Amino acid sequence: MMINDLMEKVISLCKRRGFIFQSSEIYGGLANTWDYGPLGVELKNNVKRSWWRKVVYERDDIFGMDAAILMHPKVWETSGHLKNFFDLKSDCRSCKRRFKTQDLKDPQRCPDCGGQLTEGRPFNLMFETRLGVIEEESLVVYLRPETAQGMFVNFLNILDTKHPKLPFGLAQIGKAFRNEITPGNFIFRTREFEQMEIEYFVHPKEAEDRYQEWIEERFKWYIELGIKRENLRRRAHGKDELAHYAFACTDIEYNFPFGWQELEGIANRTDFDLRKHSEMSNKDMRLFDEISKEKFYPYIIEPSGGVDRSVLAFLIDAYYEEKVKDDIRVVLRLHPSLSPIKIAVLPLLKNRAELVEIAKKITWDLKKKFFTVYDDTAAIGKLYRRQDEIGTPFCVTVDVQSLEDKKVTVRDRDTMEQRRVGMDKLKDYFFDLLCV
Repeated sequence: MMINDLMEKVISLCKRRGFIFQSSEIYGGLANTWDYGPLGVELKNNVKRSWWRKVVYERDDIFGMDAAILMHPKVWETSGHLKNFFDLKSDCRSCKRRFKTQDLKDPQRCPDCGGQLTEGRPFNLMFETRLGVIEEESLVVYLRPETAQGMFVNFLNILDTKHPKLPFGLAQIGKAFRNEITPGNFIFRTREFEQMEIEYFVHPKEAEDRYQEWIEERFKWYIELGIKRENLRRRAHGKDELAHYAFACTDIEYNFPFGWQELEGIANRTDFDLRKHSEMSNKDMRLFDEISKEKFYPYIIEPSGGVDRSVLAFLIDAYYEEKVKDDIRVVLRLHPSLSPIKIAVLPLLKNRAELVEIAKKITWDLKKKFFTVYDDTAAIGKLYRRQDEIGTPFCVTVDVQSLEDKKVTVRDRDTMEQRRVGMDKLKDYFFDLLCV
């Protein structure tokens, strides 16, 4: 399968099966904005649930948060975003297209039309808006470009309410907004996106060890959820790549059809954020060291991943084609915990009322535990292919024999193997396979 062909097939599947749609499509769409359909929102939510379970529920040192999107403008002044959060842009004098200067091979000529480009000029990436009814009296605020600052400015609130001991962390999933000059590659780079971020507070002497631990921890998470190891790599940033607040940063990269790109970054932010917010707010965010009897600012290790990028990586990595007889079978081999639908219940003959009745009863019974759907809109072969293509791990078929032996046929998505299972044992059977 060719690289460009793979990307086109995944995008086509997303539209055809209701994973992802172009936003505002009936009006011609809005460039680089996307809406998640019925299956896409389930996949996206499952990615977020898996992350939350791993970093919050399965640990005792991380607490969840959900900070506001709009924050006091001094937050962004203090964090350095007003001064440092920009790209250099170059505009074509002929076709008027805009480019990120650092991506240009020839900074003098437009890569599209060959026209002359302007010199690179700073372009702030934050979206600006106003808070207030009367424009002349309103306050200029920004849509947050990251979720991290909401956790930093709540640091004292967490200390006062949870009384944690170092090391401890805060976790948050939420929307962020960046006015990217050159978004693209489907949902990989967009102006509105969702982040999964952890701010892990540590003693400065432990920062390097904790930094390395989080790199390995986050790398393993993608593999546990089915990403092929050969499609992942770690890449440490050079000194010239580091953000103004970072001492070190390592990206976990995925081999997308358009090349190796960042899925998640793990940064050692030092004590930059707490120190700066302490100075600007006059609120002391230092902790007391019982051994040295001195106050200090904790260092912060930050694993920050993109929800949308992860969704795209999981889709690409799971996409599989194979020839079955004279037909091409398309399968999304998603990890069961990520699959939008867990079980599809299918009557072999939709004109047999007793089979339909049993199938619907099984569906509603399984729904109490697993996301289960009922479908009788095509022949059984087509129904299987439909579920394969959207990543449903198991199909349950109710046939004529079911009326006699009280068993149904359970079909595995990946192997296409079938086995008979008692109707009264289905919940236990799927619990062992799907509760992972």
